[in-house]
Amino acid sequence: MIKFEHTIFALPFAYIGVFLAAKGFPDVKKFFLITIAFSAARTYAMTLNRIIDLKYDSKNPRTSERHLVKGIVRKKTAIYGVLISFIVFVITAYALGPLPFILTPVALFFLSFYHITKRFTYFSHFFLGLTDGLAPAGAWVAIRGSFFTLSDQPAWILIFIVTFWIAGFDILYQCQDIEFDRKEGLHTIPSRFGTEMALKIARLCHIIMLLGLVYLGFFLNFNIFYIISLVISTVLLLKEHSLISPHDLSKLDMAFFNMNGYISIIIFLGIMLSIFTNRGYL
Repeated sequence: MIKFEHTIFALPFAYIGVFLAAKGFPDVKKFFLITIAFSAARTYAMTLNRIIDLKYDSKNPRTSERHLVKGIVRKKTAIYGVLISFIVFVITAYALGPLPFILTPVALFFLSFYHITKRFTYFSHFFLGLTDGLAPAGAWVAIRGSFFTLSDQPAWILIFIVTFWIAGFDILYQCQDIEFDRKEGLHTIPSRFGTEMALKIARLCHIIMLLGLVYLGFFLNFNIFYIISLVISTVLLLKEHSLISPHDLSKLDMAFFNMNGYISIIIFLGIMLSIFTNRGYL
């Protein structure tokens, strides 16, 4: 019910927050707890999304085969999954320290709220992006125990990068549902502005994301490995957008899952190599 592919491009950014904050290998216990917290948060959010959107998923031909719609997973089981993952997330946040626990309501608000934003705002893509952006920031807080000092700038930059990255490809993904969203009164940029304009806005989001990655490079002294990862990621983003046109969305899944999975892993590797070959960063 919860796609493994989503973890492929989401988890590396959470780990970027871990290794940047630790300036190398983190404490093993904290690394383990952060992984559990991330997994619990993701399970909570995506299962809740399936429950909240069940009415729409059952009507949409693209989503009509999903597990809850078909009854493969019972709604009661999904609710238990939401409750258990909620409890695991809160307990893990408490174990990670005072500040992660204090900020838990903020994380839970976004994890719970973004699902309904399509009902009333075209900025729903950015709410999703911001929610995902909290993963590396939360990992940073868990390692550093701080978030509001000048030295915490990389955490805020990571939020910025992930927000526009996720928003960009969510806009692309929602191009599949333009007619359905219009019929149901759901608010997305493609349903409001059409496919052609939506693709332009998605490109703009990814340009802004790349600018954020360039800014992050200053904290890594533009290590050669980071520069290489940035160049490769730029090429992959160009490839991603070249696969899609207003008149042909047939390769959207390849652009959505494959390219973004590659991008997150490459950026992660570039930052990791930068950290371990460039001790003077941050």
